[in-house]
Amino acid sequence: MTPLPEASPGTATTHGTPTPEASADLHADGREVLLAWLPPDDEQRALRDSYVEFLDLRPDAMWRACVDGHVTGSTLVLSHDRSHVLLTLHSRIKRWLQMGGHCEPGDTSLRAAAGREALEESGIAGLVLSAVPARLDRHRVGCHGGSWHLDVQYVATAAPGAVEVISDESLDLRWWPVDALPADTDDALRALVTAALRTP
Repeated sequence: MTPLPEASPGTATTHGTPTPEASADLHADGREVLLAWLPPDDEQRALRDSYVEFLDLRPDAMWRACVDGHVTGSTLVLSHDRSHVLLTLHSRIKRWLQMGGHCEPGDTSLRAAAGREALEESGIAGLVLSAVPARLDRHRVGCHGGSWHLDVQYVATAAPGAVEVISDESLDLRWWPVDALPADTDDALRALVTAALRTP
């Protein structure tokens, strides 16, 4: 794991419109990340292959503007001893989730996008982010009246004594024991927590 670059915690950022070169670079990075990743099972391998196929079909697949679906980056934040996980109560969905969201024009890589979201939504500087994804999850979302998030999920570890700062995208922000997640936690988040605990 390597430390995240410095950015402003607690507030979502947008960096304008990407240049064609920057857009192509992020697309290439997303494809490279997925092809280099070693899926843990056949289901994740098939999902990875479907992501790559979608990227090959859609030059705009990294951006929210891609109506049919788009690649997103998220991060599960663990305490330094990996006994607790930091979850955000999403203001729109009204459910406890990991940090994450859409790629922004200023993101230089998919990993950077996931790290930026983790910093913005946790308010914790100095998070140490996994070098590779822990898991993939494809799920239906409300973008454009109905679209898909092709989520690439990373893991970050907070330093001892880290203090979270709630963002304007969240109703609440709370540490939960990894073996006592919120009662309404879905299978996808539970699977991510399991995968995160196995990620170096």
